[in-house]
Amino acid sequence: MTQNIYDTPAFFEGYSQLGRSVDGLAGAAEWPSLQALMPDLDGLRVVDLGCGFGWFARWARENKAAEVLGLDVSENMLARARSMTQDAAIRYDQADLEVLDLPKAAFDLAYSSLTLHYIENLAELFKTVHSALVPGAKFIFSMEHPIFMAPSRPGWSVDTDGRKSWPIDGYLVEGARTTDWLAKGVVKQHRTIGTILNLLIAAGFSISHVEEWKPTNEQIFARPELVEELERPMFLLVSAQR
Repeated sequence: MTQNIYDTPAFFEGYSQLGRSVDGLAGAAEWPSLQALMPDLDGLRVVDLGCGFGWFARWARENKAAEVLGLDVSENMLARARSMTQDAAIRYDQADLEVLDLPKAAFDLAYSSLTLHYIENLAELFKTVHSALVPGAKFIFSMEHPIFMAPSRPGWSVDTDGRKSWPIDGYLVEGARTTDWLAKGVVKQHRTIGTILNLLIAAGFSISHVEEWKPTNEQIFARPELVEELERPMFLLVSAQR
């Protein structure tokens, strides 16, 4: 079963204070890049894997999606999403993505934001998503970039010339990585970019876009702290097609 860290009170309280939790999609720096990958949603049936507070589900409906199914393992997340949603065309269900079962050819778009790096059995999930989409449908997702997941210690190191570097620990060694973020003992599944893309191909997807996200100059001007994100990619964005 997926580690349900979001139902840990301390973790959920910390997560609820993040900009992306308070401001929704507008608080997620990578959202403009993800939005640019979206097809016309008019009339589409959408599934959101790891829906969190339901920000994307509501955005999809605002952009004329016919119906949205939001899935999350966390009762806390689902309760918050339901409390913020007044739309009969959006349904939120609890689901463990490690053992997900979806009806075949039931969706026109699959979406996931910063969830897939928690999934151990990613190959099986990709197969399930592929089967659940109609031919030609898109699977668009973001996840924590593998480079960001493999630092040997928190923060930057500085060499004798004063240059910053981001120390990497065993990038090619795949498997579970435990980190302390908002709470101790958060488990993520580290894979190389090659492995992630090859799992998509093996599931039957064709890959149409891969982006190692970086902030724009305009974003850095508005939020100077984002300049740090130019040193190493924090997010991996992918668009694939069934």
